Amino acid sequence: MAVTTSSASRYCDGLSRRSCLQLGLGALTGTGLTQMLQLRAAAKSSDARKRSCILVWLDGGPTHYETFDPKPKAPKEVRGEFNPISTAVPGIQFSEKLVRLAKSAGEFSVIRSIRHNQGNHGAGNHYMMTGAPPRIPVSCGAFVSFHPSLGSVTAHDRGESRGLPLYFSIPRMSRSGGPNFLGARFAPFVVPDDPNSAGFRVRDVALPKGLAEMRFGSRRELRGLVDKLKRIDDKTAGDPVLALDDYYRQGYNLVTSPEAQKAFDIHSEDKKIRESYGRNSFGQRALLARRLVEAGVPFVTLYEGGWDHHRNVFPALKTRLPSWDQTLATLLEDLQERGLLESTLVLVLGEFGRTPKINTRAGRDHWSSAMSVLMAGAGTPGGTIVGATDRAGYSAVDRVLSPENFASTVYTKLGIDPGQTLHTPQGRPVHLVSDPTPIRELLG
Repeated sequence: MAVTTSSASRYCDGLSRRSCLQLGLGALTGTGLTQMLQLRAAAKSSDARKRSCILVWLDGGPTHYETFDPKPKAPKEVRGEFNPISTAVPGIQFSEKLVRLAKSAGEFSVIRSIRHNQGNHGAGNHYMMTGAPPRIPVSCGAFVSFHPSLGSVTAHDRGESRGLPLYFSIPRMSRSGGPNFLGARFAPFVVPDDPNSAGFRVRDVALPKGLAEMRFGSRRELRGLVDKLKRIDDKTAGDPVLALDDYYRQGYNLVTSPEAQKAFDIHSEDKKIRESYGRNSFGQRALLARRLVEAGVPFVTLYEGGWDHHRNVFPALKTRLPSWDQTLATLLEDLQERGLLESTLVLVLGEFGRTPKINTRAGRDHWSSAMSVLMAGAGTPGGTIVGATDRAGYSAVDRVLSPENFASTVYTKLGIDPGQTLHTPQGRPVHLVSDPTPIRELLG
């Protein structure tokens, strides 16, 4: 599917009328003309376009109270059972269950002040995964796609893959992690198998048994001849066969790619490295994500479900958080030691936070007025806390930010202009981000 970017209504300095209006607004909100021009230039830099991203998606909505924004002075029914601990950054506290991350807090930033108005899973997932609110009300369990996801946009920006797919999602795709109008070639390649198992093997990365390499090549030549036949040329209706062509091409590239064979050979990793990540599914998937960005994959979503703690939040997190803390801290340390953190953006978030008051089932419910997001790498300054919630964690009150600001920051760090306009195959213009203002404190 053809998707184009637009420079319509541009002035002689290369800025659009929309950009100029935003610049004027930026001057009023503390982001002046000079700084905005610098941000736009940063989004186009060649170094930024070489960066990759690992998005750790905590599906269900992780509690900010029990992770990065504890409230020790709030009433007990708000602050919960966990105590805060000091971090490596004076004056900053995390939950007592995040011991490793507390020690390495000087290496990453935490945003405490993103809030939005989408309080169910389907809508909240869409907003944070795409930077665009859903166009219509959606149910809590809906899989919706009104806008391309962060991963699909990155894959589209990077162009054609020469071996490994440009966008992976492990072990499944998020509700709104798809490409929408960008087309099937920019959908994530899903790796559902567990790399912690002894027999881990990724589908499509080896020839099926009984199919010799020469025979496989002959089949591909025949497919090439068939592909020369005229396709449906109605751009409005589209050609469903083209999507199959994209998947076929990805599959063939994987089978014949030495980079793919090497990246997925997790059994070749040093035993100590594997142990340091944690010999569990999440730990080994995080290690696989590191191997993929090391092989040049621009975007990897590490999907981790089960964060919708409506009941028994404290027993659940007492078990879960220590190993999760170990894996995430190891991922950051491993990227740093290998010289990859400067070129790899690491994001940790879910669709929203959790309610201030503990409910009658000893859990916390959905709460979109406050959440915490971890960001590391790709020039992100360490030891930085952006914004704040009120004393009881009810709402973001200082440096209040939106999902649009978050998405614009991600795109800017990856060398993608968040202010650009895309066009659907039908020619409809679509702003990549309606408010393309990144979070200045995180740009370094």
